[in-house]
Amino acid sequence: MGYNPGVLQSPHVSPDEEAGVIEGSVEKHLGEASTPDYKVESTNEHSTGTHLSPESEQKDIKEDILWVDFEPNDPRIPMNFPRRKKWFITFIAGIATFISAFAASAYNLGFRSMIRDLDCTEFQATVGLSVYPLGFGVVPMVTAAFSEEFGRQPLYFWSSVGFALMYLMIALAPNIQTVIVGRFIQGAFASTGATMVGGTIADIWSPADRGLPMAWFSIAAIFSLGLSPVMAGWVEMNPKLEWKWIQWIQMIFAVVFAFLVMFFLTETRSTIVLQKIVKDMRKKTGDNRYRARVEKPKIGRLIWISCTRPLRLLVTEPVVTSFSLWIGFCWGVLFCLVESISGVFRLCMVSTIGSVLGFLTSIYQERLYRKYYPSRGIEARLLTPCIAAFLLPIGMFIYAWSSFSSVHWILLCIGITIYMWGTFIVYLGVFTYLADCYGPYASSALAGQSLARNILGTVFPLFTQQMYRNLTYKWANTLFGFIALLMLPIPFVLFYYGPRIRMMSKFSRRALEART
Repeated sequence: MGYNPGVLQSPHVSPDEEAGVIEGSVEKHLGEASTPDYKVESTNEHSTGTHLSPESEQKDIKEDILWVDFEPNDPRIPMNFPRRKKWFITFIAGIATFISAFAASAYNLGFRSMIRDLDCTEFQATVGLSVYPLGFGVVPMVTAAFSEEFGRQPLYFWSSVGFALMYLMIALAPNIQTVIVGRFIQGAFASTGATMVGGTIADIWSPADRGLPMAWFSIAAIFSLGLSPVMAGWVEMNPKLEWKWIQWIQMIFAVVFAFLVMFFLTETRSTIVLQKIVKDMRKKTGDNRYRARVEKPKIGRLIWISCTRPLRLLVTEPVVTSFSLWIGFCWGVLFCLVESISGVFRLCMVSTIGSVLGFLTSIYQERLYRKYYPSRGIEARLLTPCIAAFLLPIGMFIYAWSSFSSVHWILLCIGITIYMWGTFIVYLGVFTYLADCYGPYASSALAGQSLARNILGTVFPLFTQQMYRNLTYKWANTLFGFIALLMLPIPFVLFYYGPRIRMMSKFSRRALEART
């Protein structure tokens, strides 16, 4: 029988238990670094069953090592957590996404007082808006490896601490250069809330149950982008608060979140959980023979893979390239709206309504997926993204041709709502479809699209004001609408020809083999 660490009563193990051999693996997770298959064995000179090589067997006999693994139904396996606990973890992880995205779009509402206090230009202040998503896109390609080495909970905690401290640096900055540096570093810390959440959800939810948790992740990201300008705008309009208090208020929430992570967020990486259990066993029993056999590449190797494989998938995989281009454009336009929306009217709460509509649509998408998966396969994930392909240009055209003082403001709200609705659907569709397409390589595929998406989110705001001044709101947003029209075929091509395209990819073929 397999050795169950939960029933250990003494440092001694019976000969029958010592002779047992377990072969198993912890439930596979999303991402190539999150799928460790390993054997768990208890060996001594009486061992029977699966044998090691002569050299390894002699080493184990000499050291009398007792290898420990989970029982299949062990409640401490993250995938076996109670449903209530899974949702609590998902909720906390979603808050990380919320405060990360909130900081991205709250910053620019303080431009007026910031430019006055720091004696800088509007373009210099805009650079601070742009470098935040740059940190989002670049840094996770390195930090993803650390979550495999040290676990997710420590990364959440220390990232939240660094994220909060950067508010201090920005609010006390004597010049705009310090603000820009602080924003980039803050974006790097905030990237945990954008990239780690998908892995956390994959740790605890099976593929069939990930739809709603991923929808919570998406609404946390998109909803906060619309909510933060509203709240930051009120702060900026108060002459006693202005841009510094936009930072201080967010810092308070960030500190509260750090304490929330410290005391309530549970580790979800199964290999890390197993290592902690074995460490506690050795401490309680005084027996150092208990070990967790977890085969992990060296940290340098993990970082190399994290940095190179996403780029390889981004430039060689048509599915990743096309979806990255699509969501990257949506993200770039979204940041343009974030910067320019106060130029049309100061406060616009309606952008959050699109996120709510997107969340409700995701519930319907889950029903469609379960219904059509037997006949359409994973392309059933693309049913609502095909609708979103029409929503994006429609929303931009309405927004563009309603930006006149003679046109009722409700049309502006409708245009923004429709665009945000479509962006939410695309955002969620990218994550779920790429995860299904690339299986064990999904984290690299998602890292590639995240890099492309955030680079475009970095670049677009740099020319937003110049573009709107030269082309006016009407024609600049009309241009965005026509570009959205050019990208309209992307989900339809993947829906009808996706299986054929994926069969030309060795990465997708391996993912298919893993599923079957």
